Amino acid sequence: MSEDLDTNYSRAGYHARQRWGTRPAVLMIDFAVAYFDEGSPLYGGEGCQTALDNAVRLAAGARAAGIPLIFTQVKYQPGGANGGAFYAKVPALACFDAGAETQKLASPLTYEAGDIVIEKQYPSGFFGTSLAATLHWLKVDTLLLAGVTTSGCVRATCIDSISHGLVTLVVEDAVGDRADGPHQANLYDMSAKYADLLTTDAALAYLKETSTGETT
Repeated sequence: MSEDLDTNYSRAGYHARQRWGTRPAVLMIDFAVAYFDEGSPLYGGEGCQTALDNAVRLAAGARAAGIPLIFTQVKYQPGGANGGAFYAKVPALACFDAGAETQKLASPLTYEAGDIVIEKQYPSGFFGTSLAATLHWLKVDTLLLAGVTTSGCVRATCIDSISHGLVTLVVEDAVGDRADGPHQANLYDMSAKYADLLTTDAALAYLKETSTGETT
């Protein structure tokens, strides 16, 4: 390609901003102990820890604003009988067997009354779950994504989110990966084609605005 990527993408109209809706929900993707336990094969290091720190702030802001807060958790029957080809492809997914400490929600995040928890077995939070029906029932028009990992389940969920007709926002400092290369590359690509990026601070301001009806 004779031109740089930004120029090429600009010609194509990628990275166009969307019109955000007035009925958002926040989706926390797979914040399991597996990504924060140094002894785990899925340990994500500093990138995932930064995402968790900001997700804690985002969860508190969503609850305070009365915005739906939804968690996905990966959970398999011990041995992965319900994990199919994904479980067979990635041996480390045994970290998410039911009963394993690494399968549990990472502290200091907590499930609280009113939160919604969606169990899943595959990368996207939408695939084979009740997430789409739940968002439809709640009349959600805009979905904010936080979670781990950026290049895996966050990206898969992002693509399915826009495919379900939702304005999709990725909270860029509340998603994380085990290396900065795949993290940045996937943020760039999601921004180009599927989602708008925003910081945790901007997300909190948006949630507060929608809760008070101040959005335009």
